[in-house]
Amino acid sequence: MITDLARDYLEALADELAINDTRYEKAYASYEAVGDWLNREGSAIKKFDPIVYVQGSFAFGTVIKPYTNKEEYDVDAVCELRNLSKSNLTQHRLKELVGKELEAYRLKYGIDKPLDEGRRCWTLNYADEAQFHMDIVPSLSNGQSVKLLLEQRSLDSHWANTAIAITDNEIESYNVLTEDWPRSNPKGYRDWFKSRLEVQLAQRKLALATESHANVEDIPDYRVRTPLQSAIMILKRHRDVLFSEDKDHKSPISIIITTLAGHAYNGEEKVADALFSILSRMDSDEFIKRDGEKFVILNPSDPSENFADKWEEFPERKDAFFEWLNNARDEFEVIKVERNKSAITEKLSPKIGDELAKLVDKRTSGTSSLMRGSSAAAASSSQPAFGAQERRPTKPKGFA
Repeated sequence: MITDLARDYLEALADELAINDTRYEKAYASYEAVGDWLNREGSAIKKFDPIVYVQGSFAFGTVIKPYTNKEEYDVDAVCELRNLSKSNLTQHRLKELVGKELEAYRLKYGIDKPLDEGRRCWTLNYADEAQFHMDIVPSLSNGQSVKLLLEQRSLDSHWANTAIAITDNEIESYNVLTEDWPRSNPKGYRDWFKSRLEVQLAQRKLALATESHANVEDIPDYRVRTPLQSAIMILKRHRDVLFSEDKDHKSPISIIITTLAGHAYNGEEKVADALFSILSRMDSDEFIKRDGEKFVILNPSDPSENFADKWEEFPERKDAFFEWLNNARDEFEVIKVERNKSAITEKLSPKIGDELAKLVDKRTSGTSSLMRGSSAAAASSSQPAFGAQERRPTKPKGFA
């Protein structure tokens, strides 16, 4: 039994964790501008038909405010060159081509901080007041190759068509002309994740359209937050607080939390119901499989990939995941039947952060939000923020 007060509190907690539309729009404008730059006349890679799209938590609609003001928003994006193949160039050459254009972009628009090279990406570091940076992964289209590979292994290839080949400067073949590239499938994963919440997404969009006298088609997905997305946001904040002093990088990674929550979600219509259902089922043998002593959490968009592959090499990461899950179960369970608002705030403050708990406490009980900090009337008129679809010819309407 969950009290109405606990339900309201968890709804308000998700509302407070959500970033505002201005954040979405600023970040969206930035990655759109990069895409425009790569497709301009004079671009060295325009002929390779580049597209830029978002991945990660912005694509899933599960971005949360940073735990501290010192932290930045991490906008993960992909630069996919659709008219090149792995037989045309090395990983190093691809990364170099994209990097040169991003450096030219940085200089053109007066971004003072240098362009940083990561293992798989380039990072544009915007001014401090923007409070975000953008990681851009150079890639090539790779759907046919991955689909064939999965089918040869009798694995599910349903999401494979959007797979990409990416670069990794720490592997031996980085400078070798080869078909054997690291791979990823952010669009496929996004589509799988969206399939887990599509019923609630459709219902909430319809409710907003009715309230605002708009057409459902005119309400972008990103303006609606479903119980699954809200539950993941709450779990991520709990993780961030629990491991705020983590010096060994053992904190459970977001893709594991998102994947297991997506599997465990049963279509619940309320945030509290979704949260407790997910917590009770996240470690099911159905979702975390065992291969002898090895733990396996399959990537839904590429079941040849194990998200828990590092657990064998770094068992402390496995231990940290189960520590976090058990803590989350115990610490949210104590508010489940609570009928005193101050008691809930007191109990959750050390688990989600004192400042956040105070903000949630101030919110009106019983007022839940279907949207990301906006009125329903605004749904039909606001500019789209983030989308994980192609940028052209129109702006995307994804929830990302």
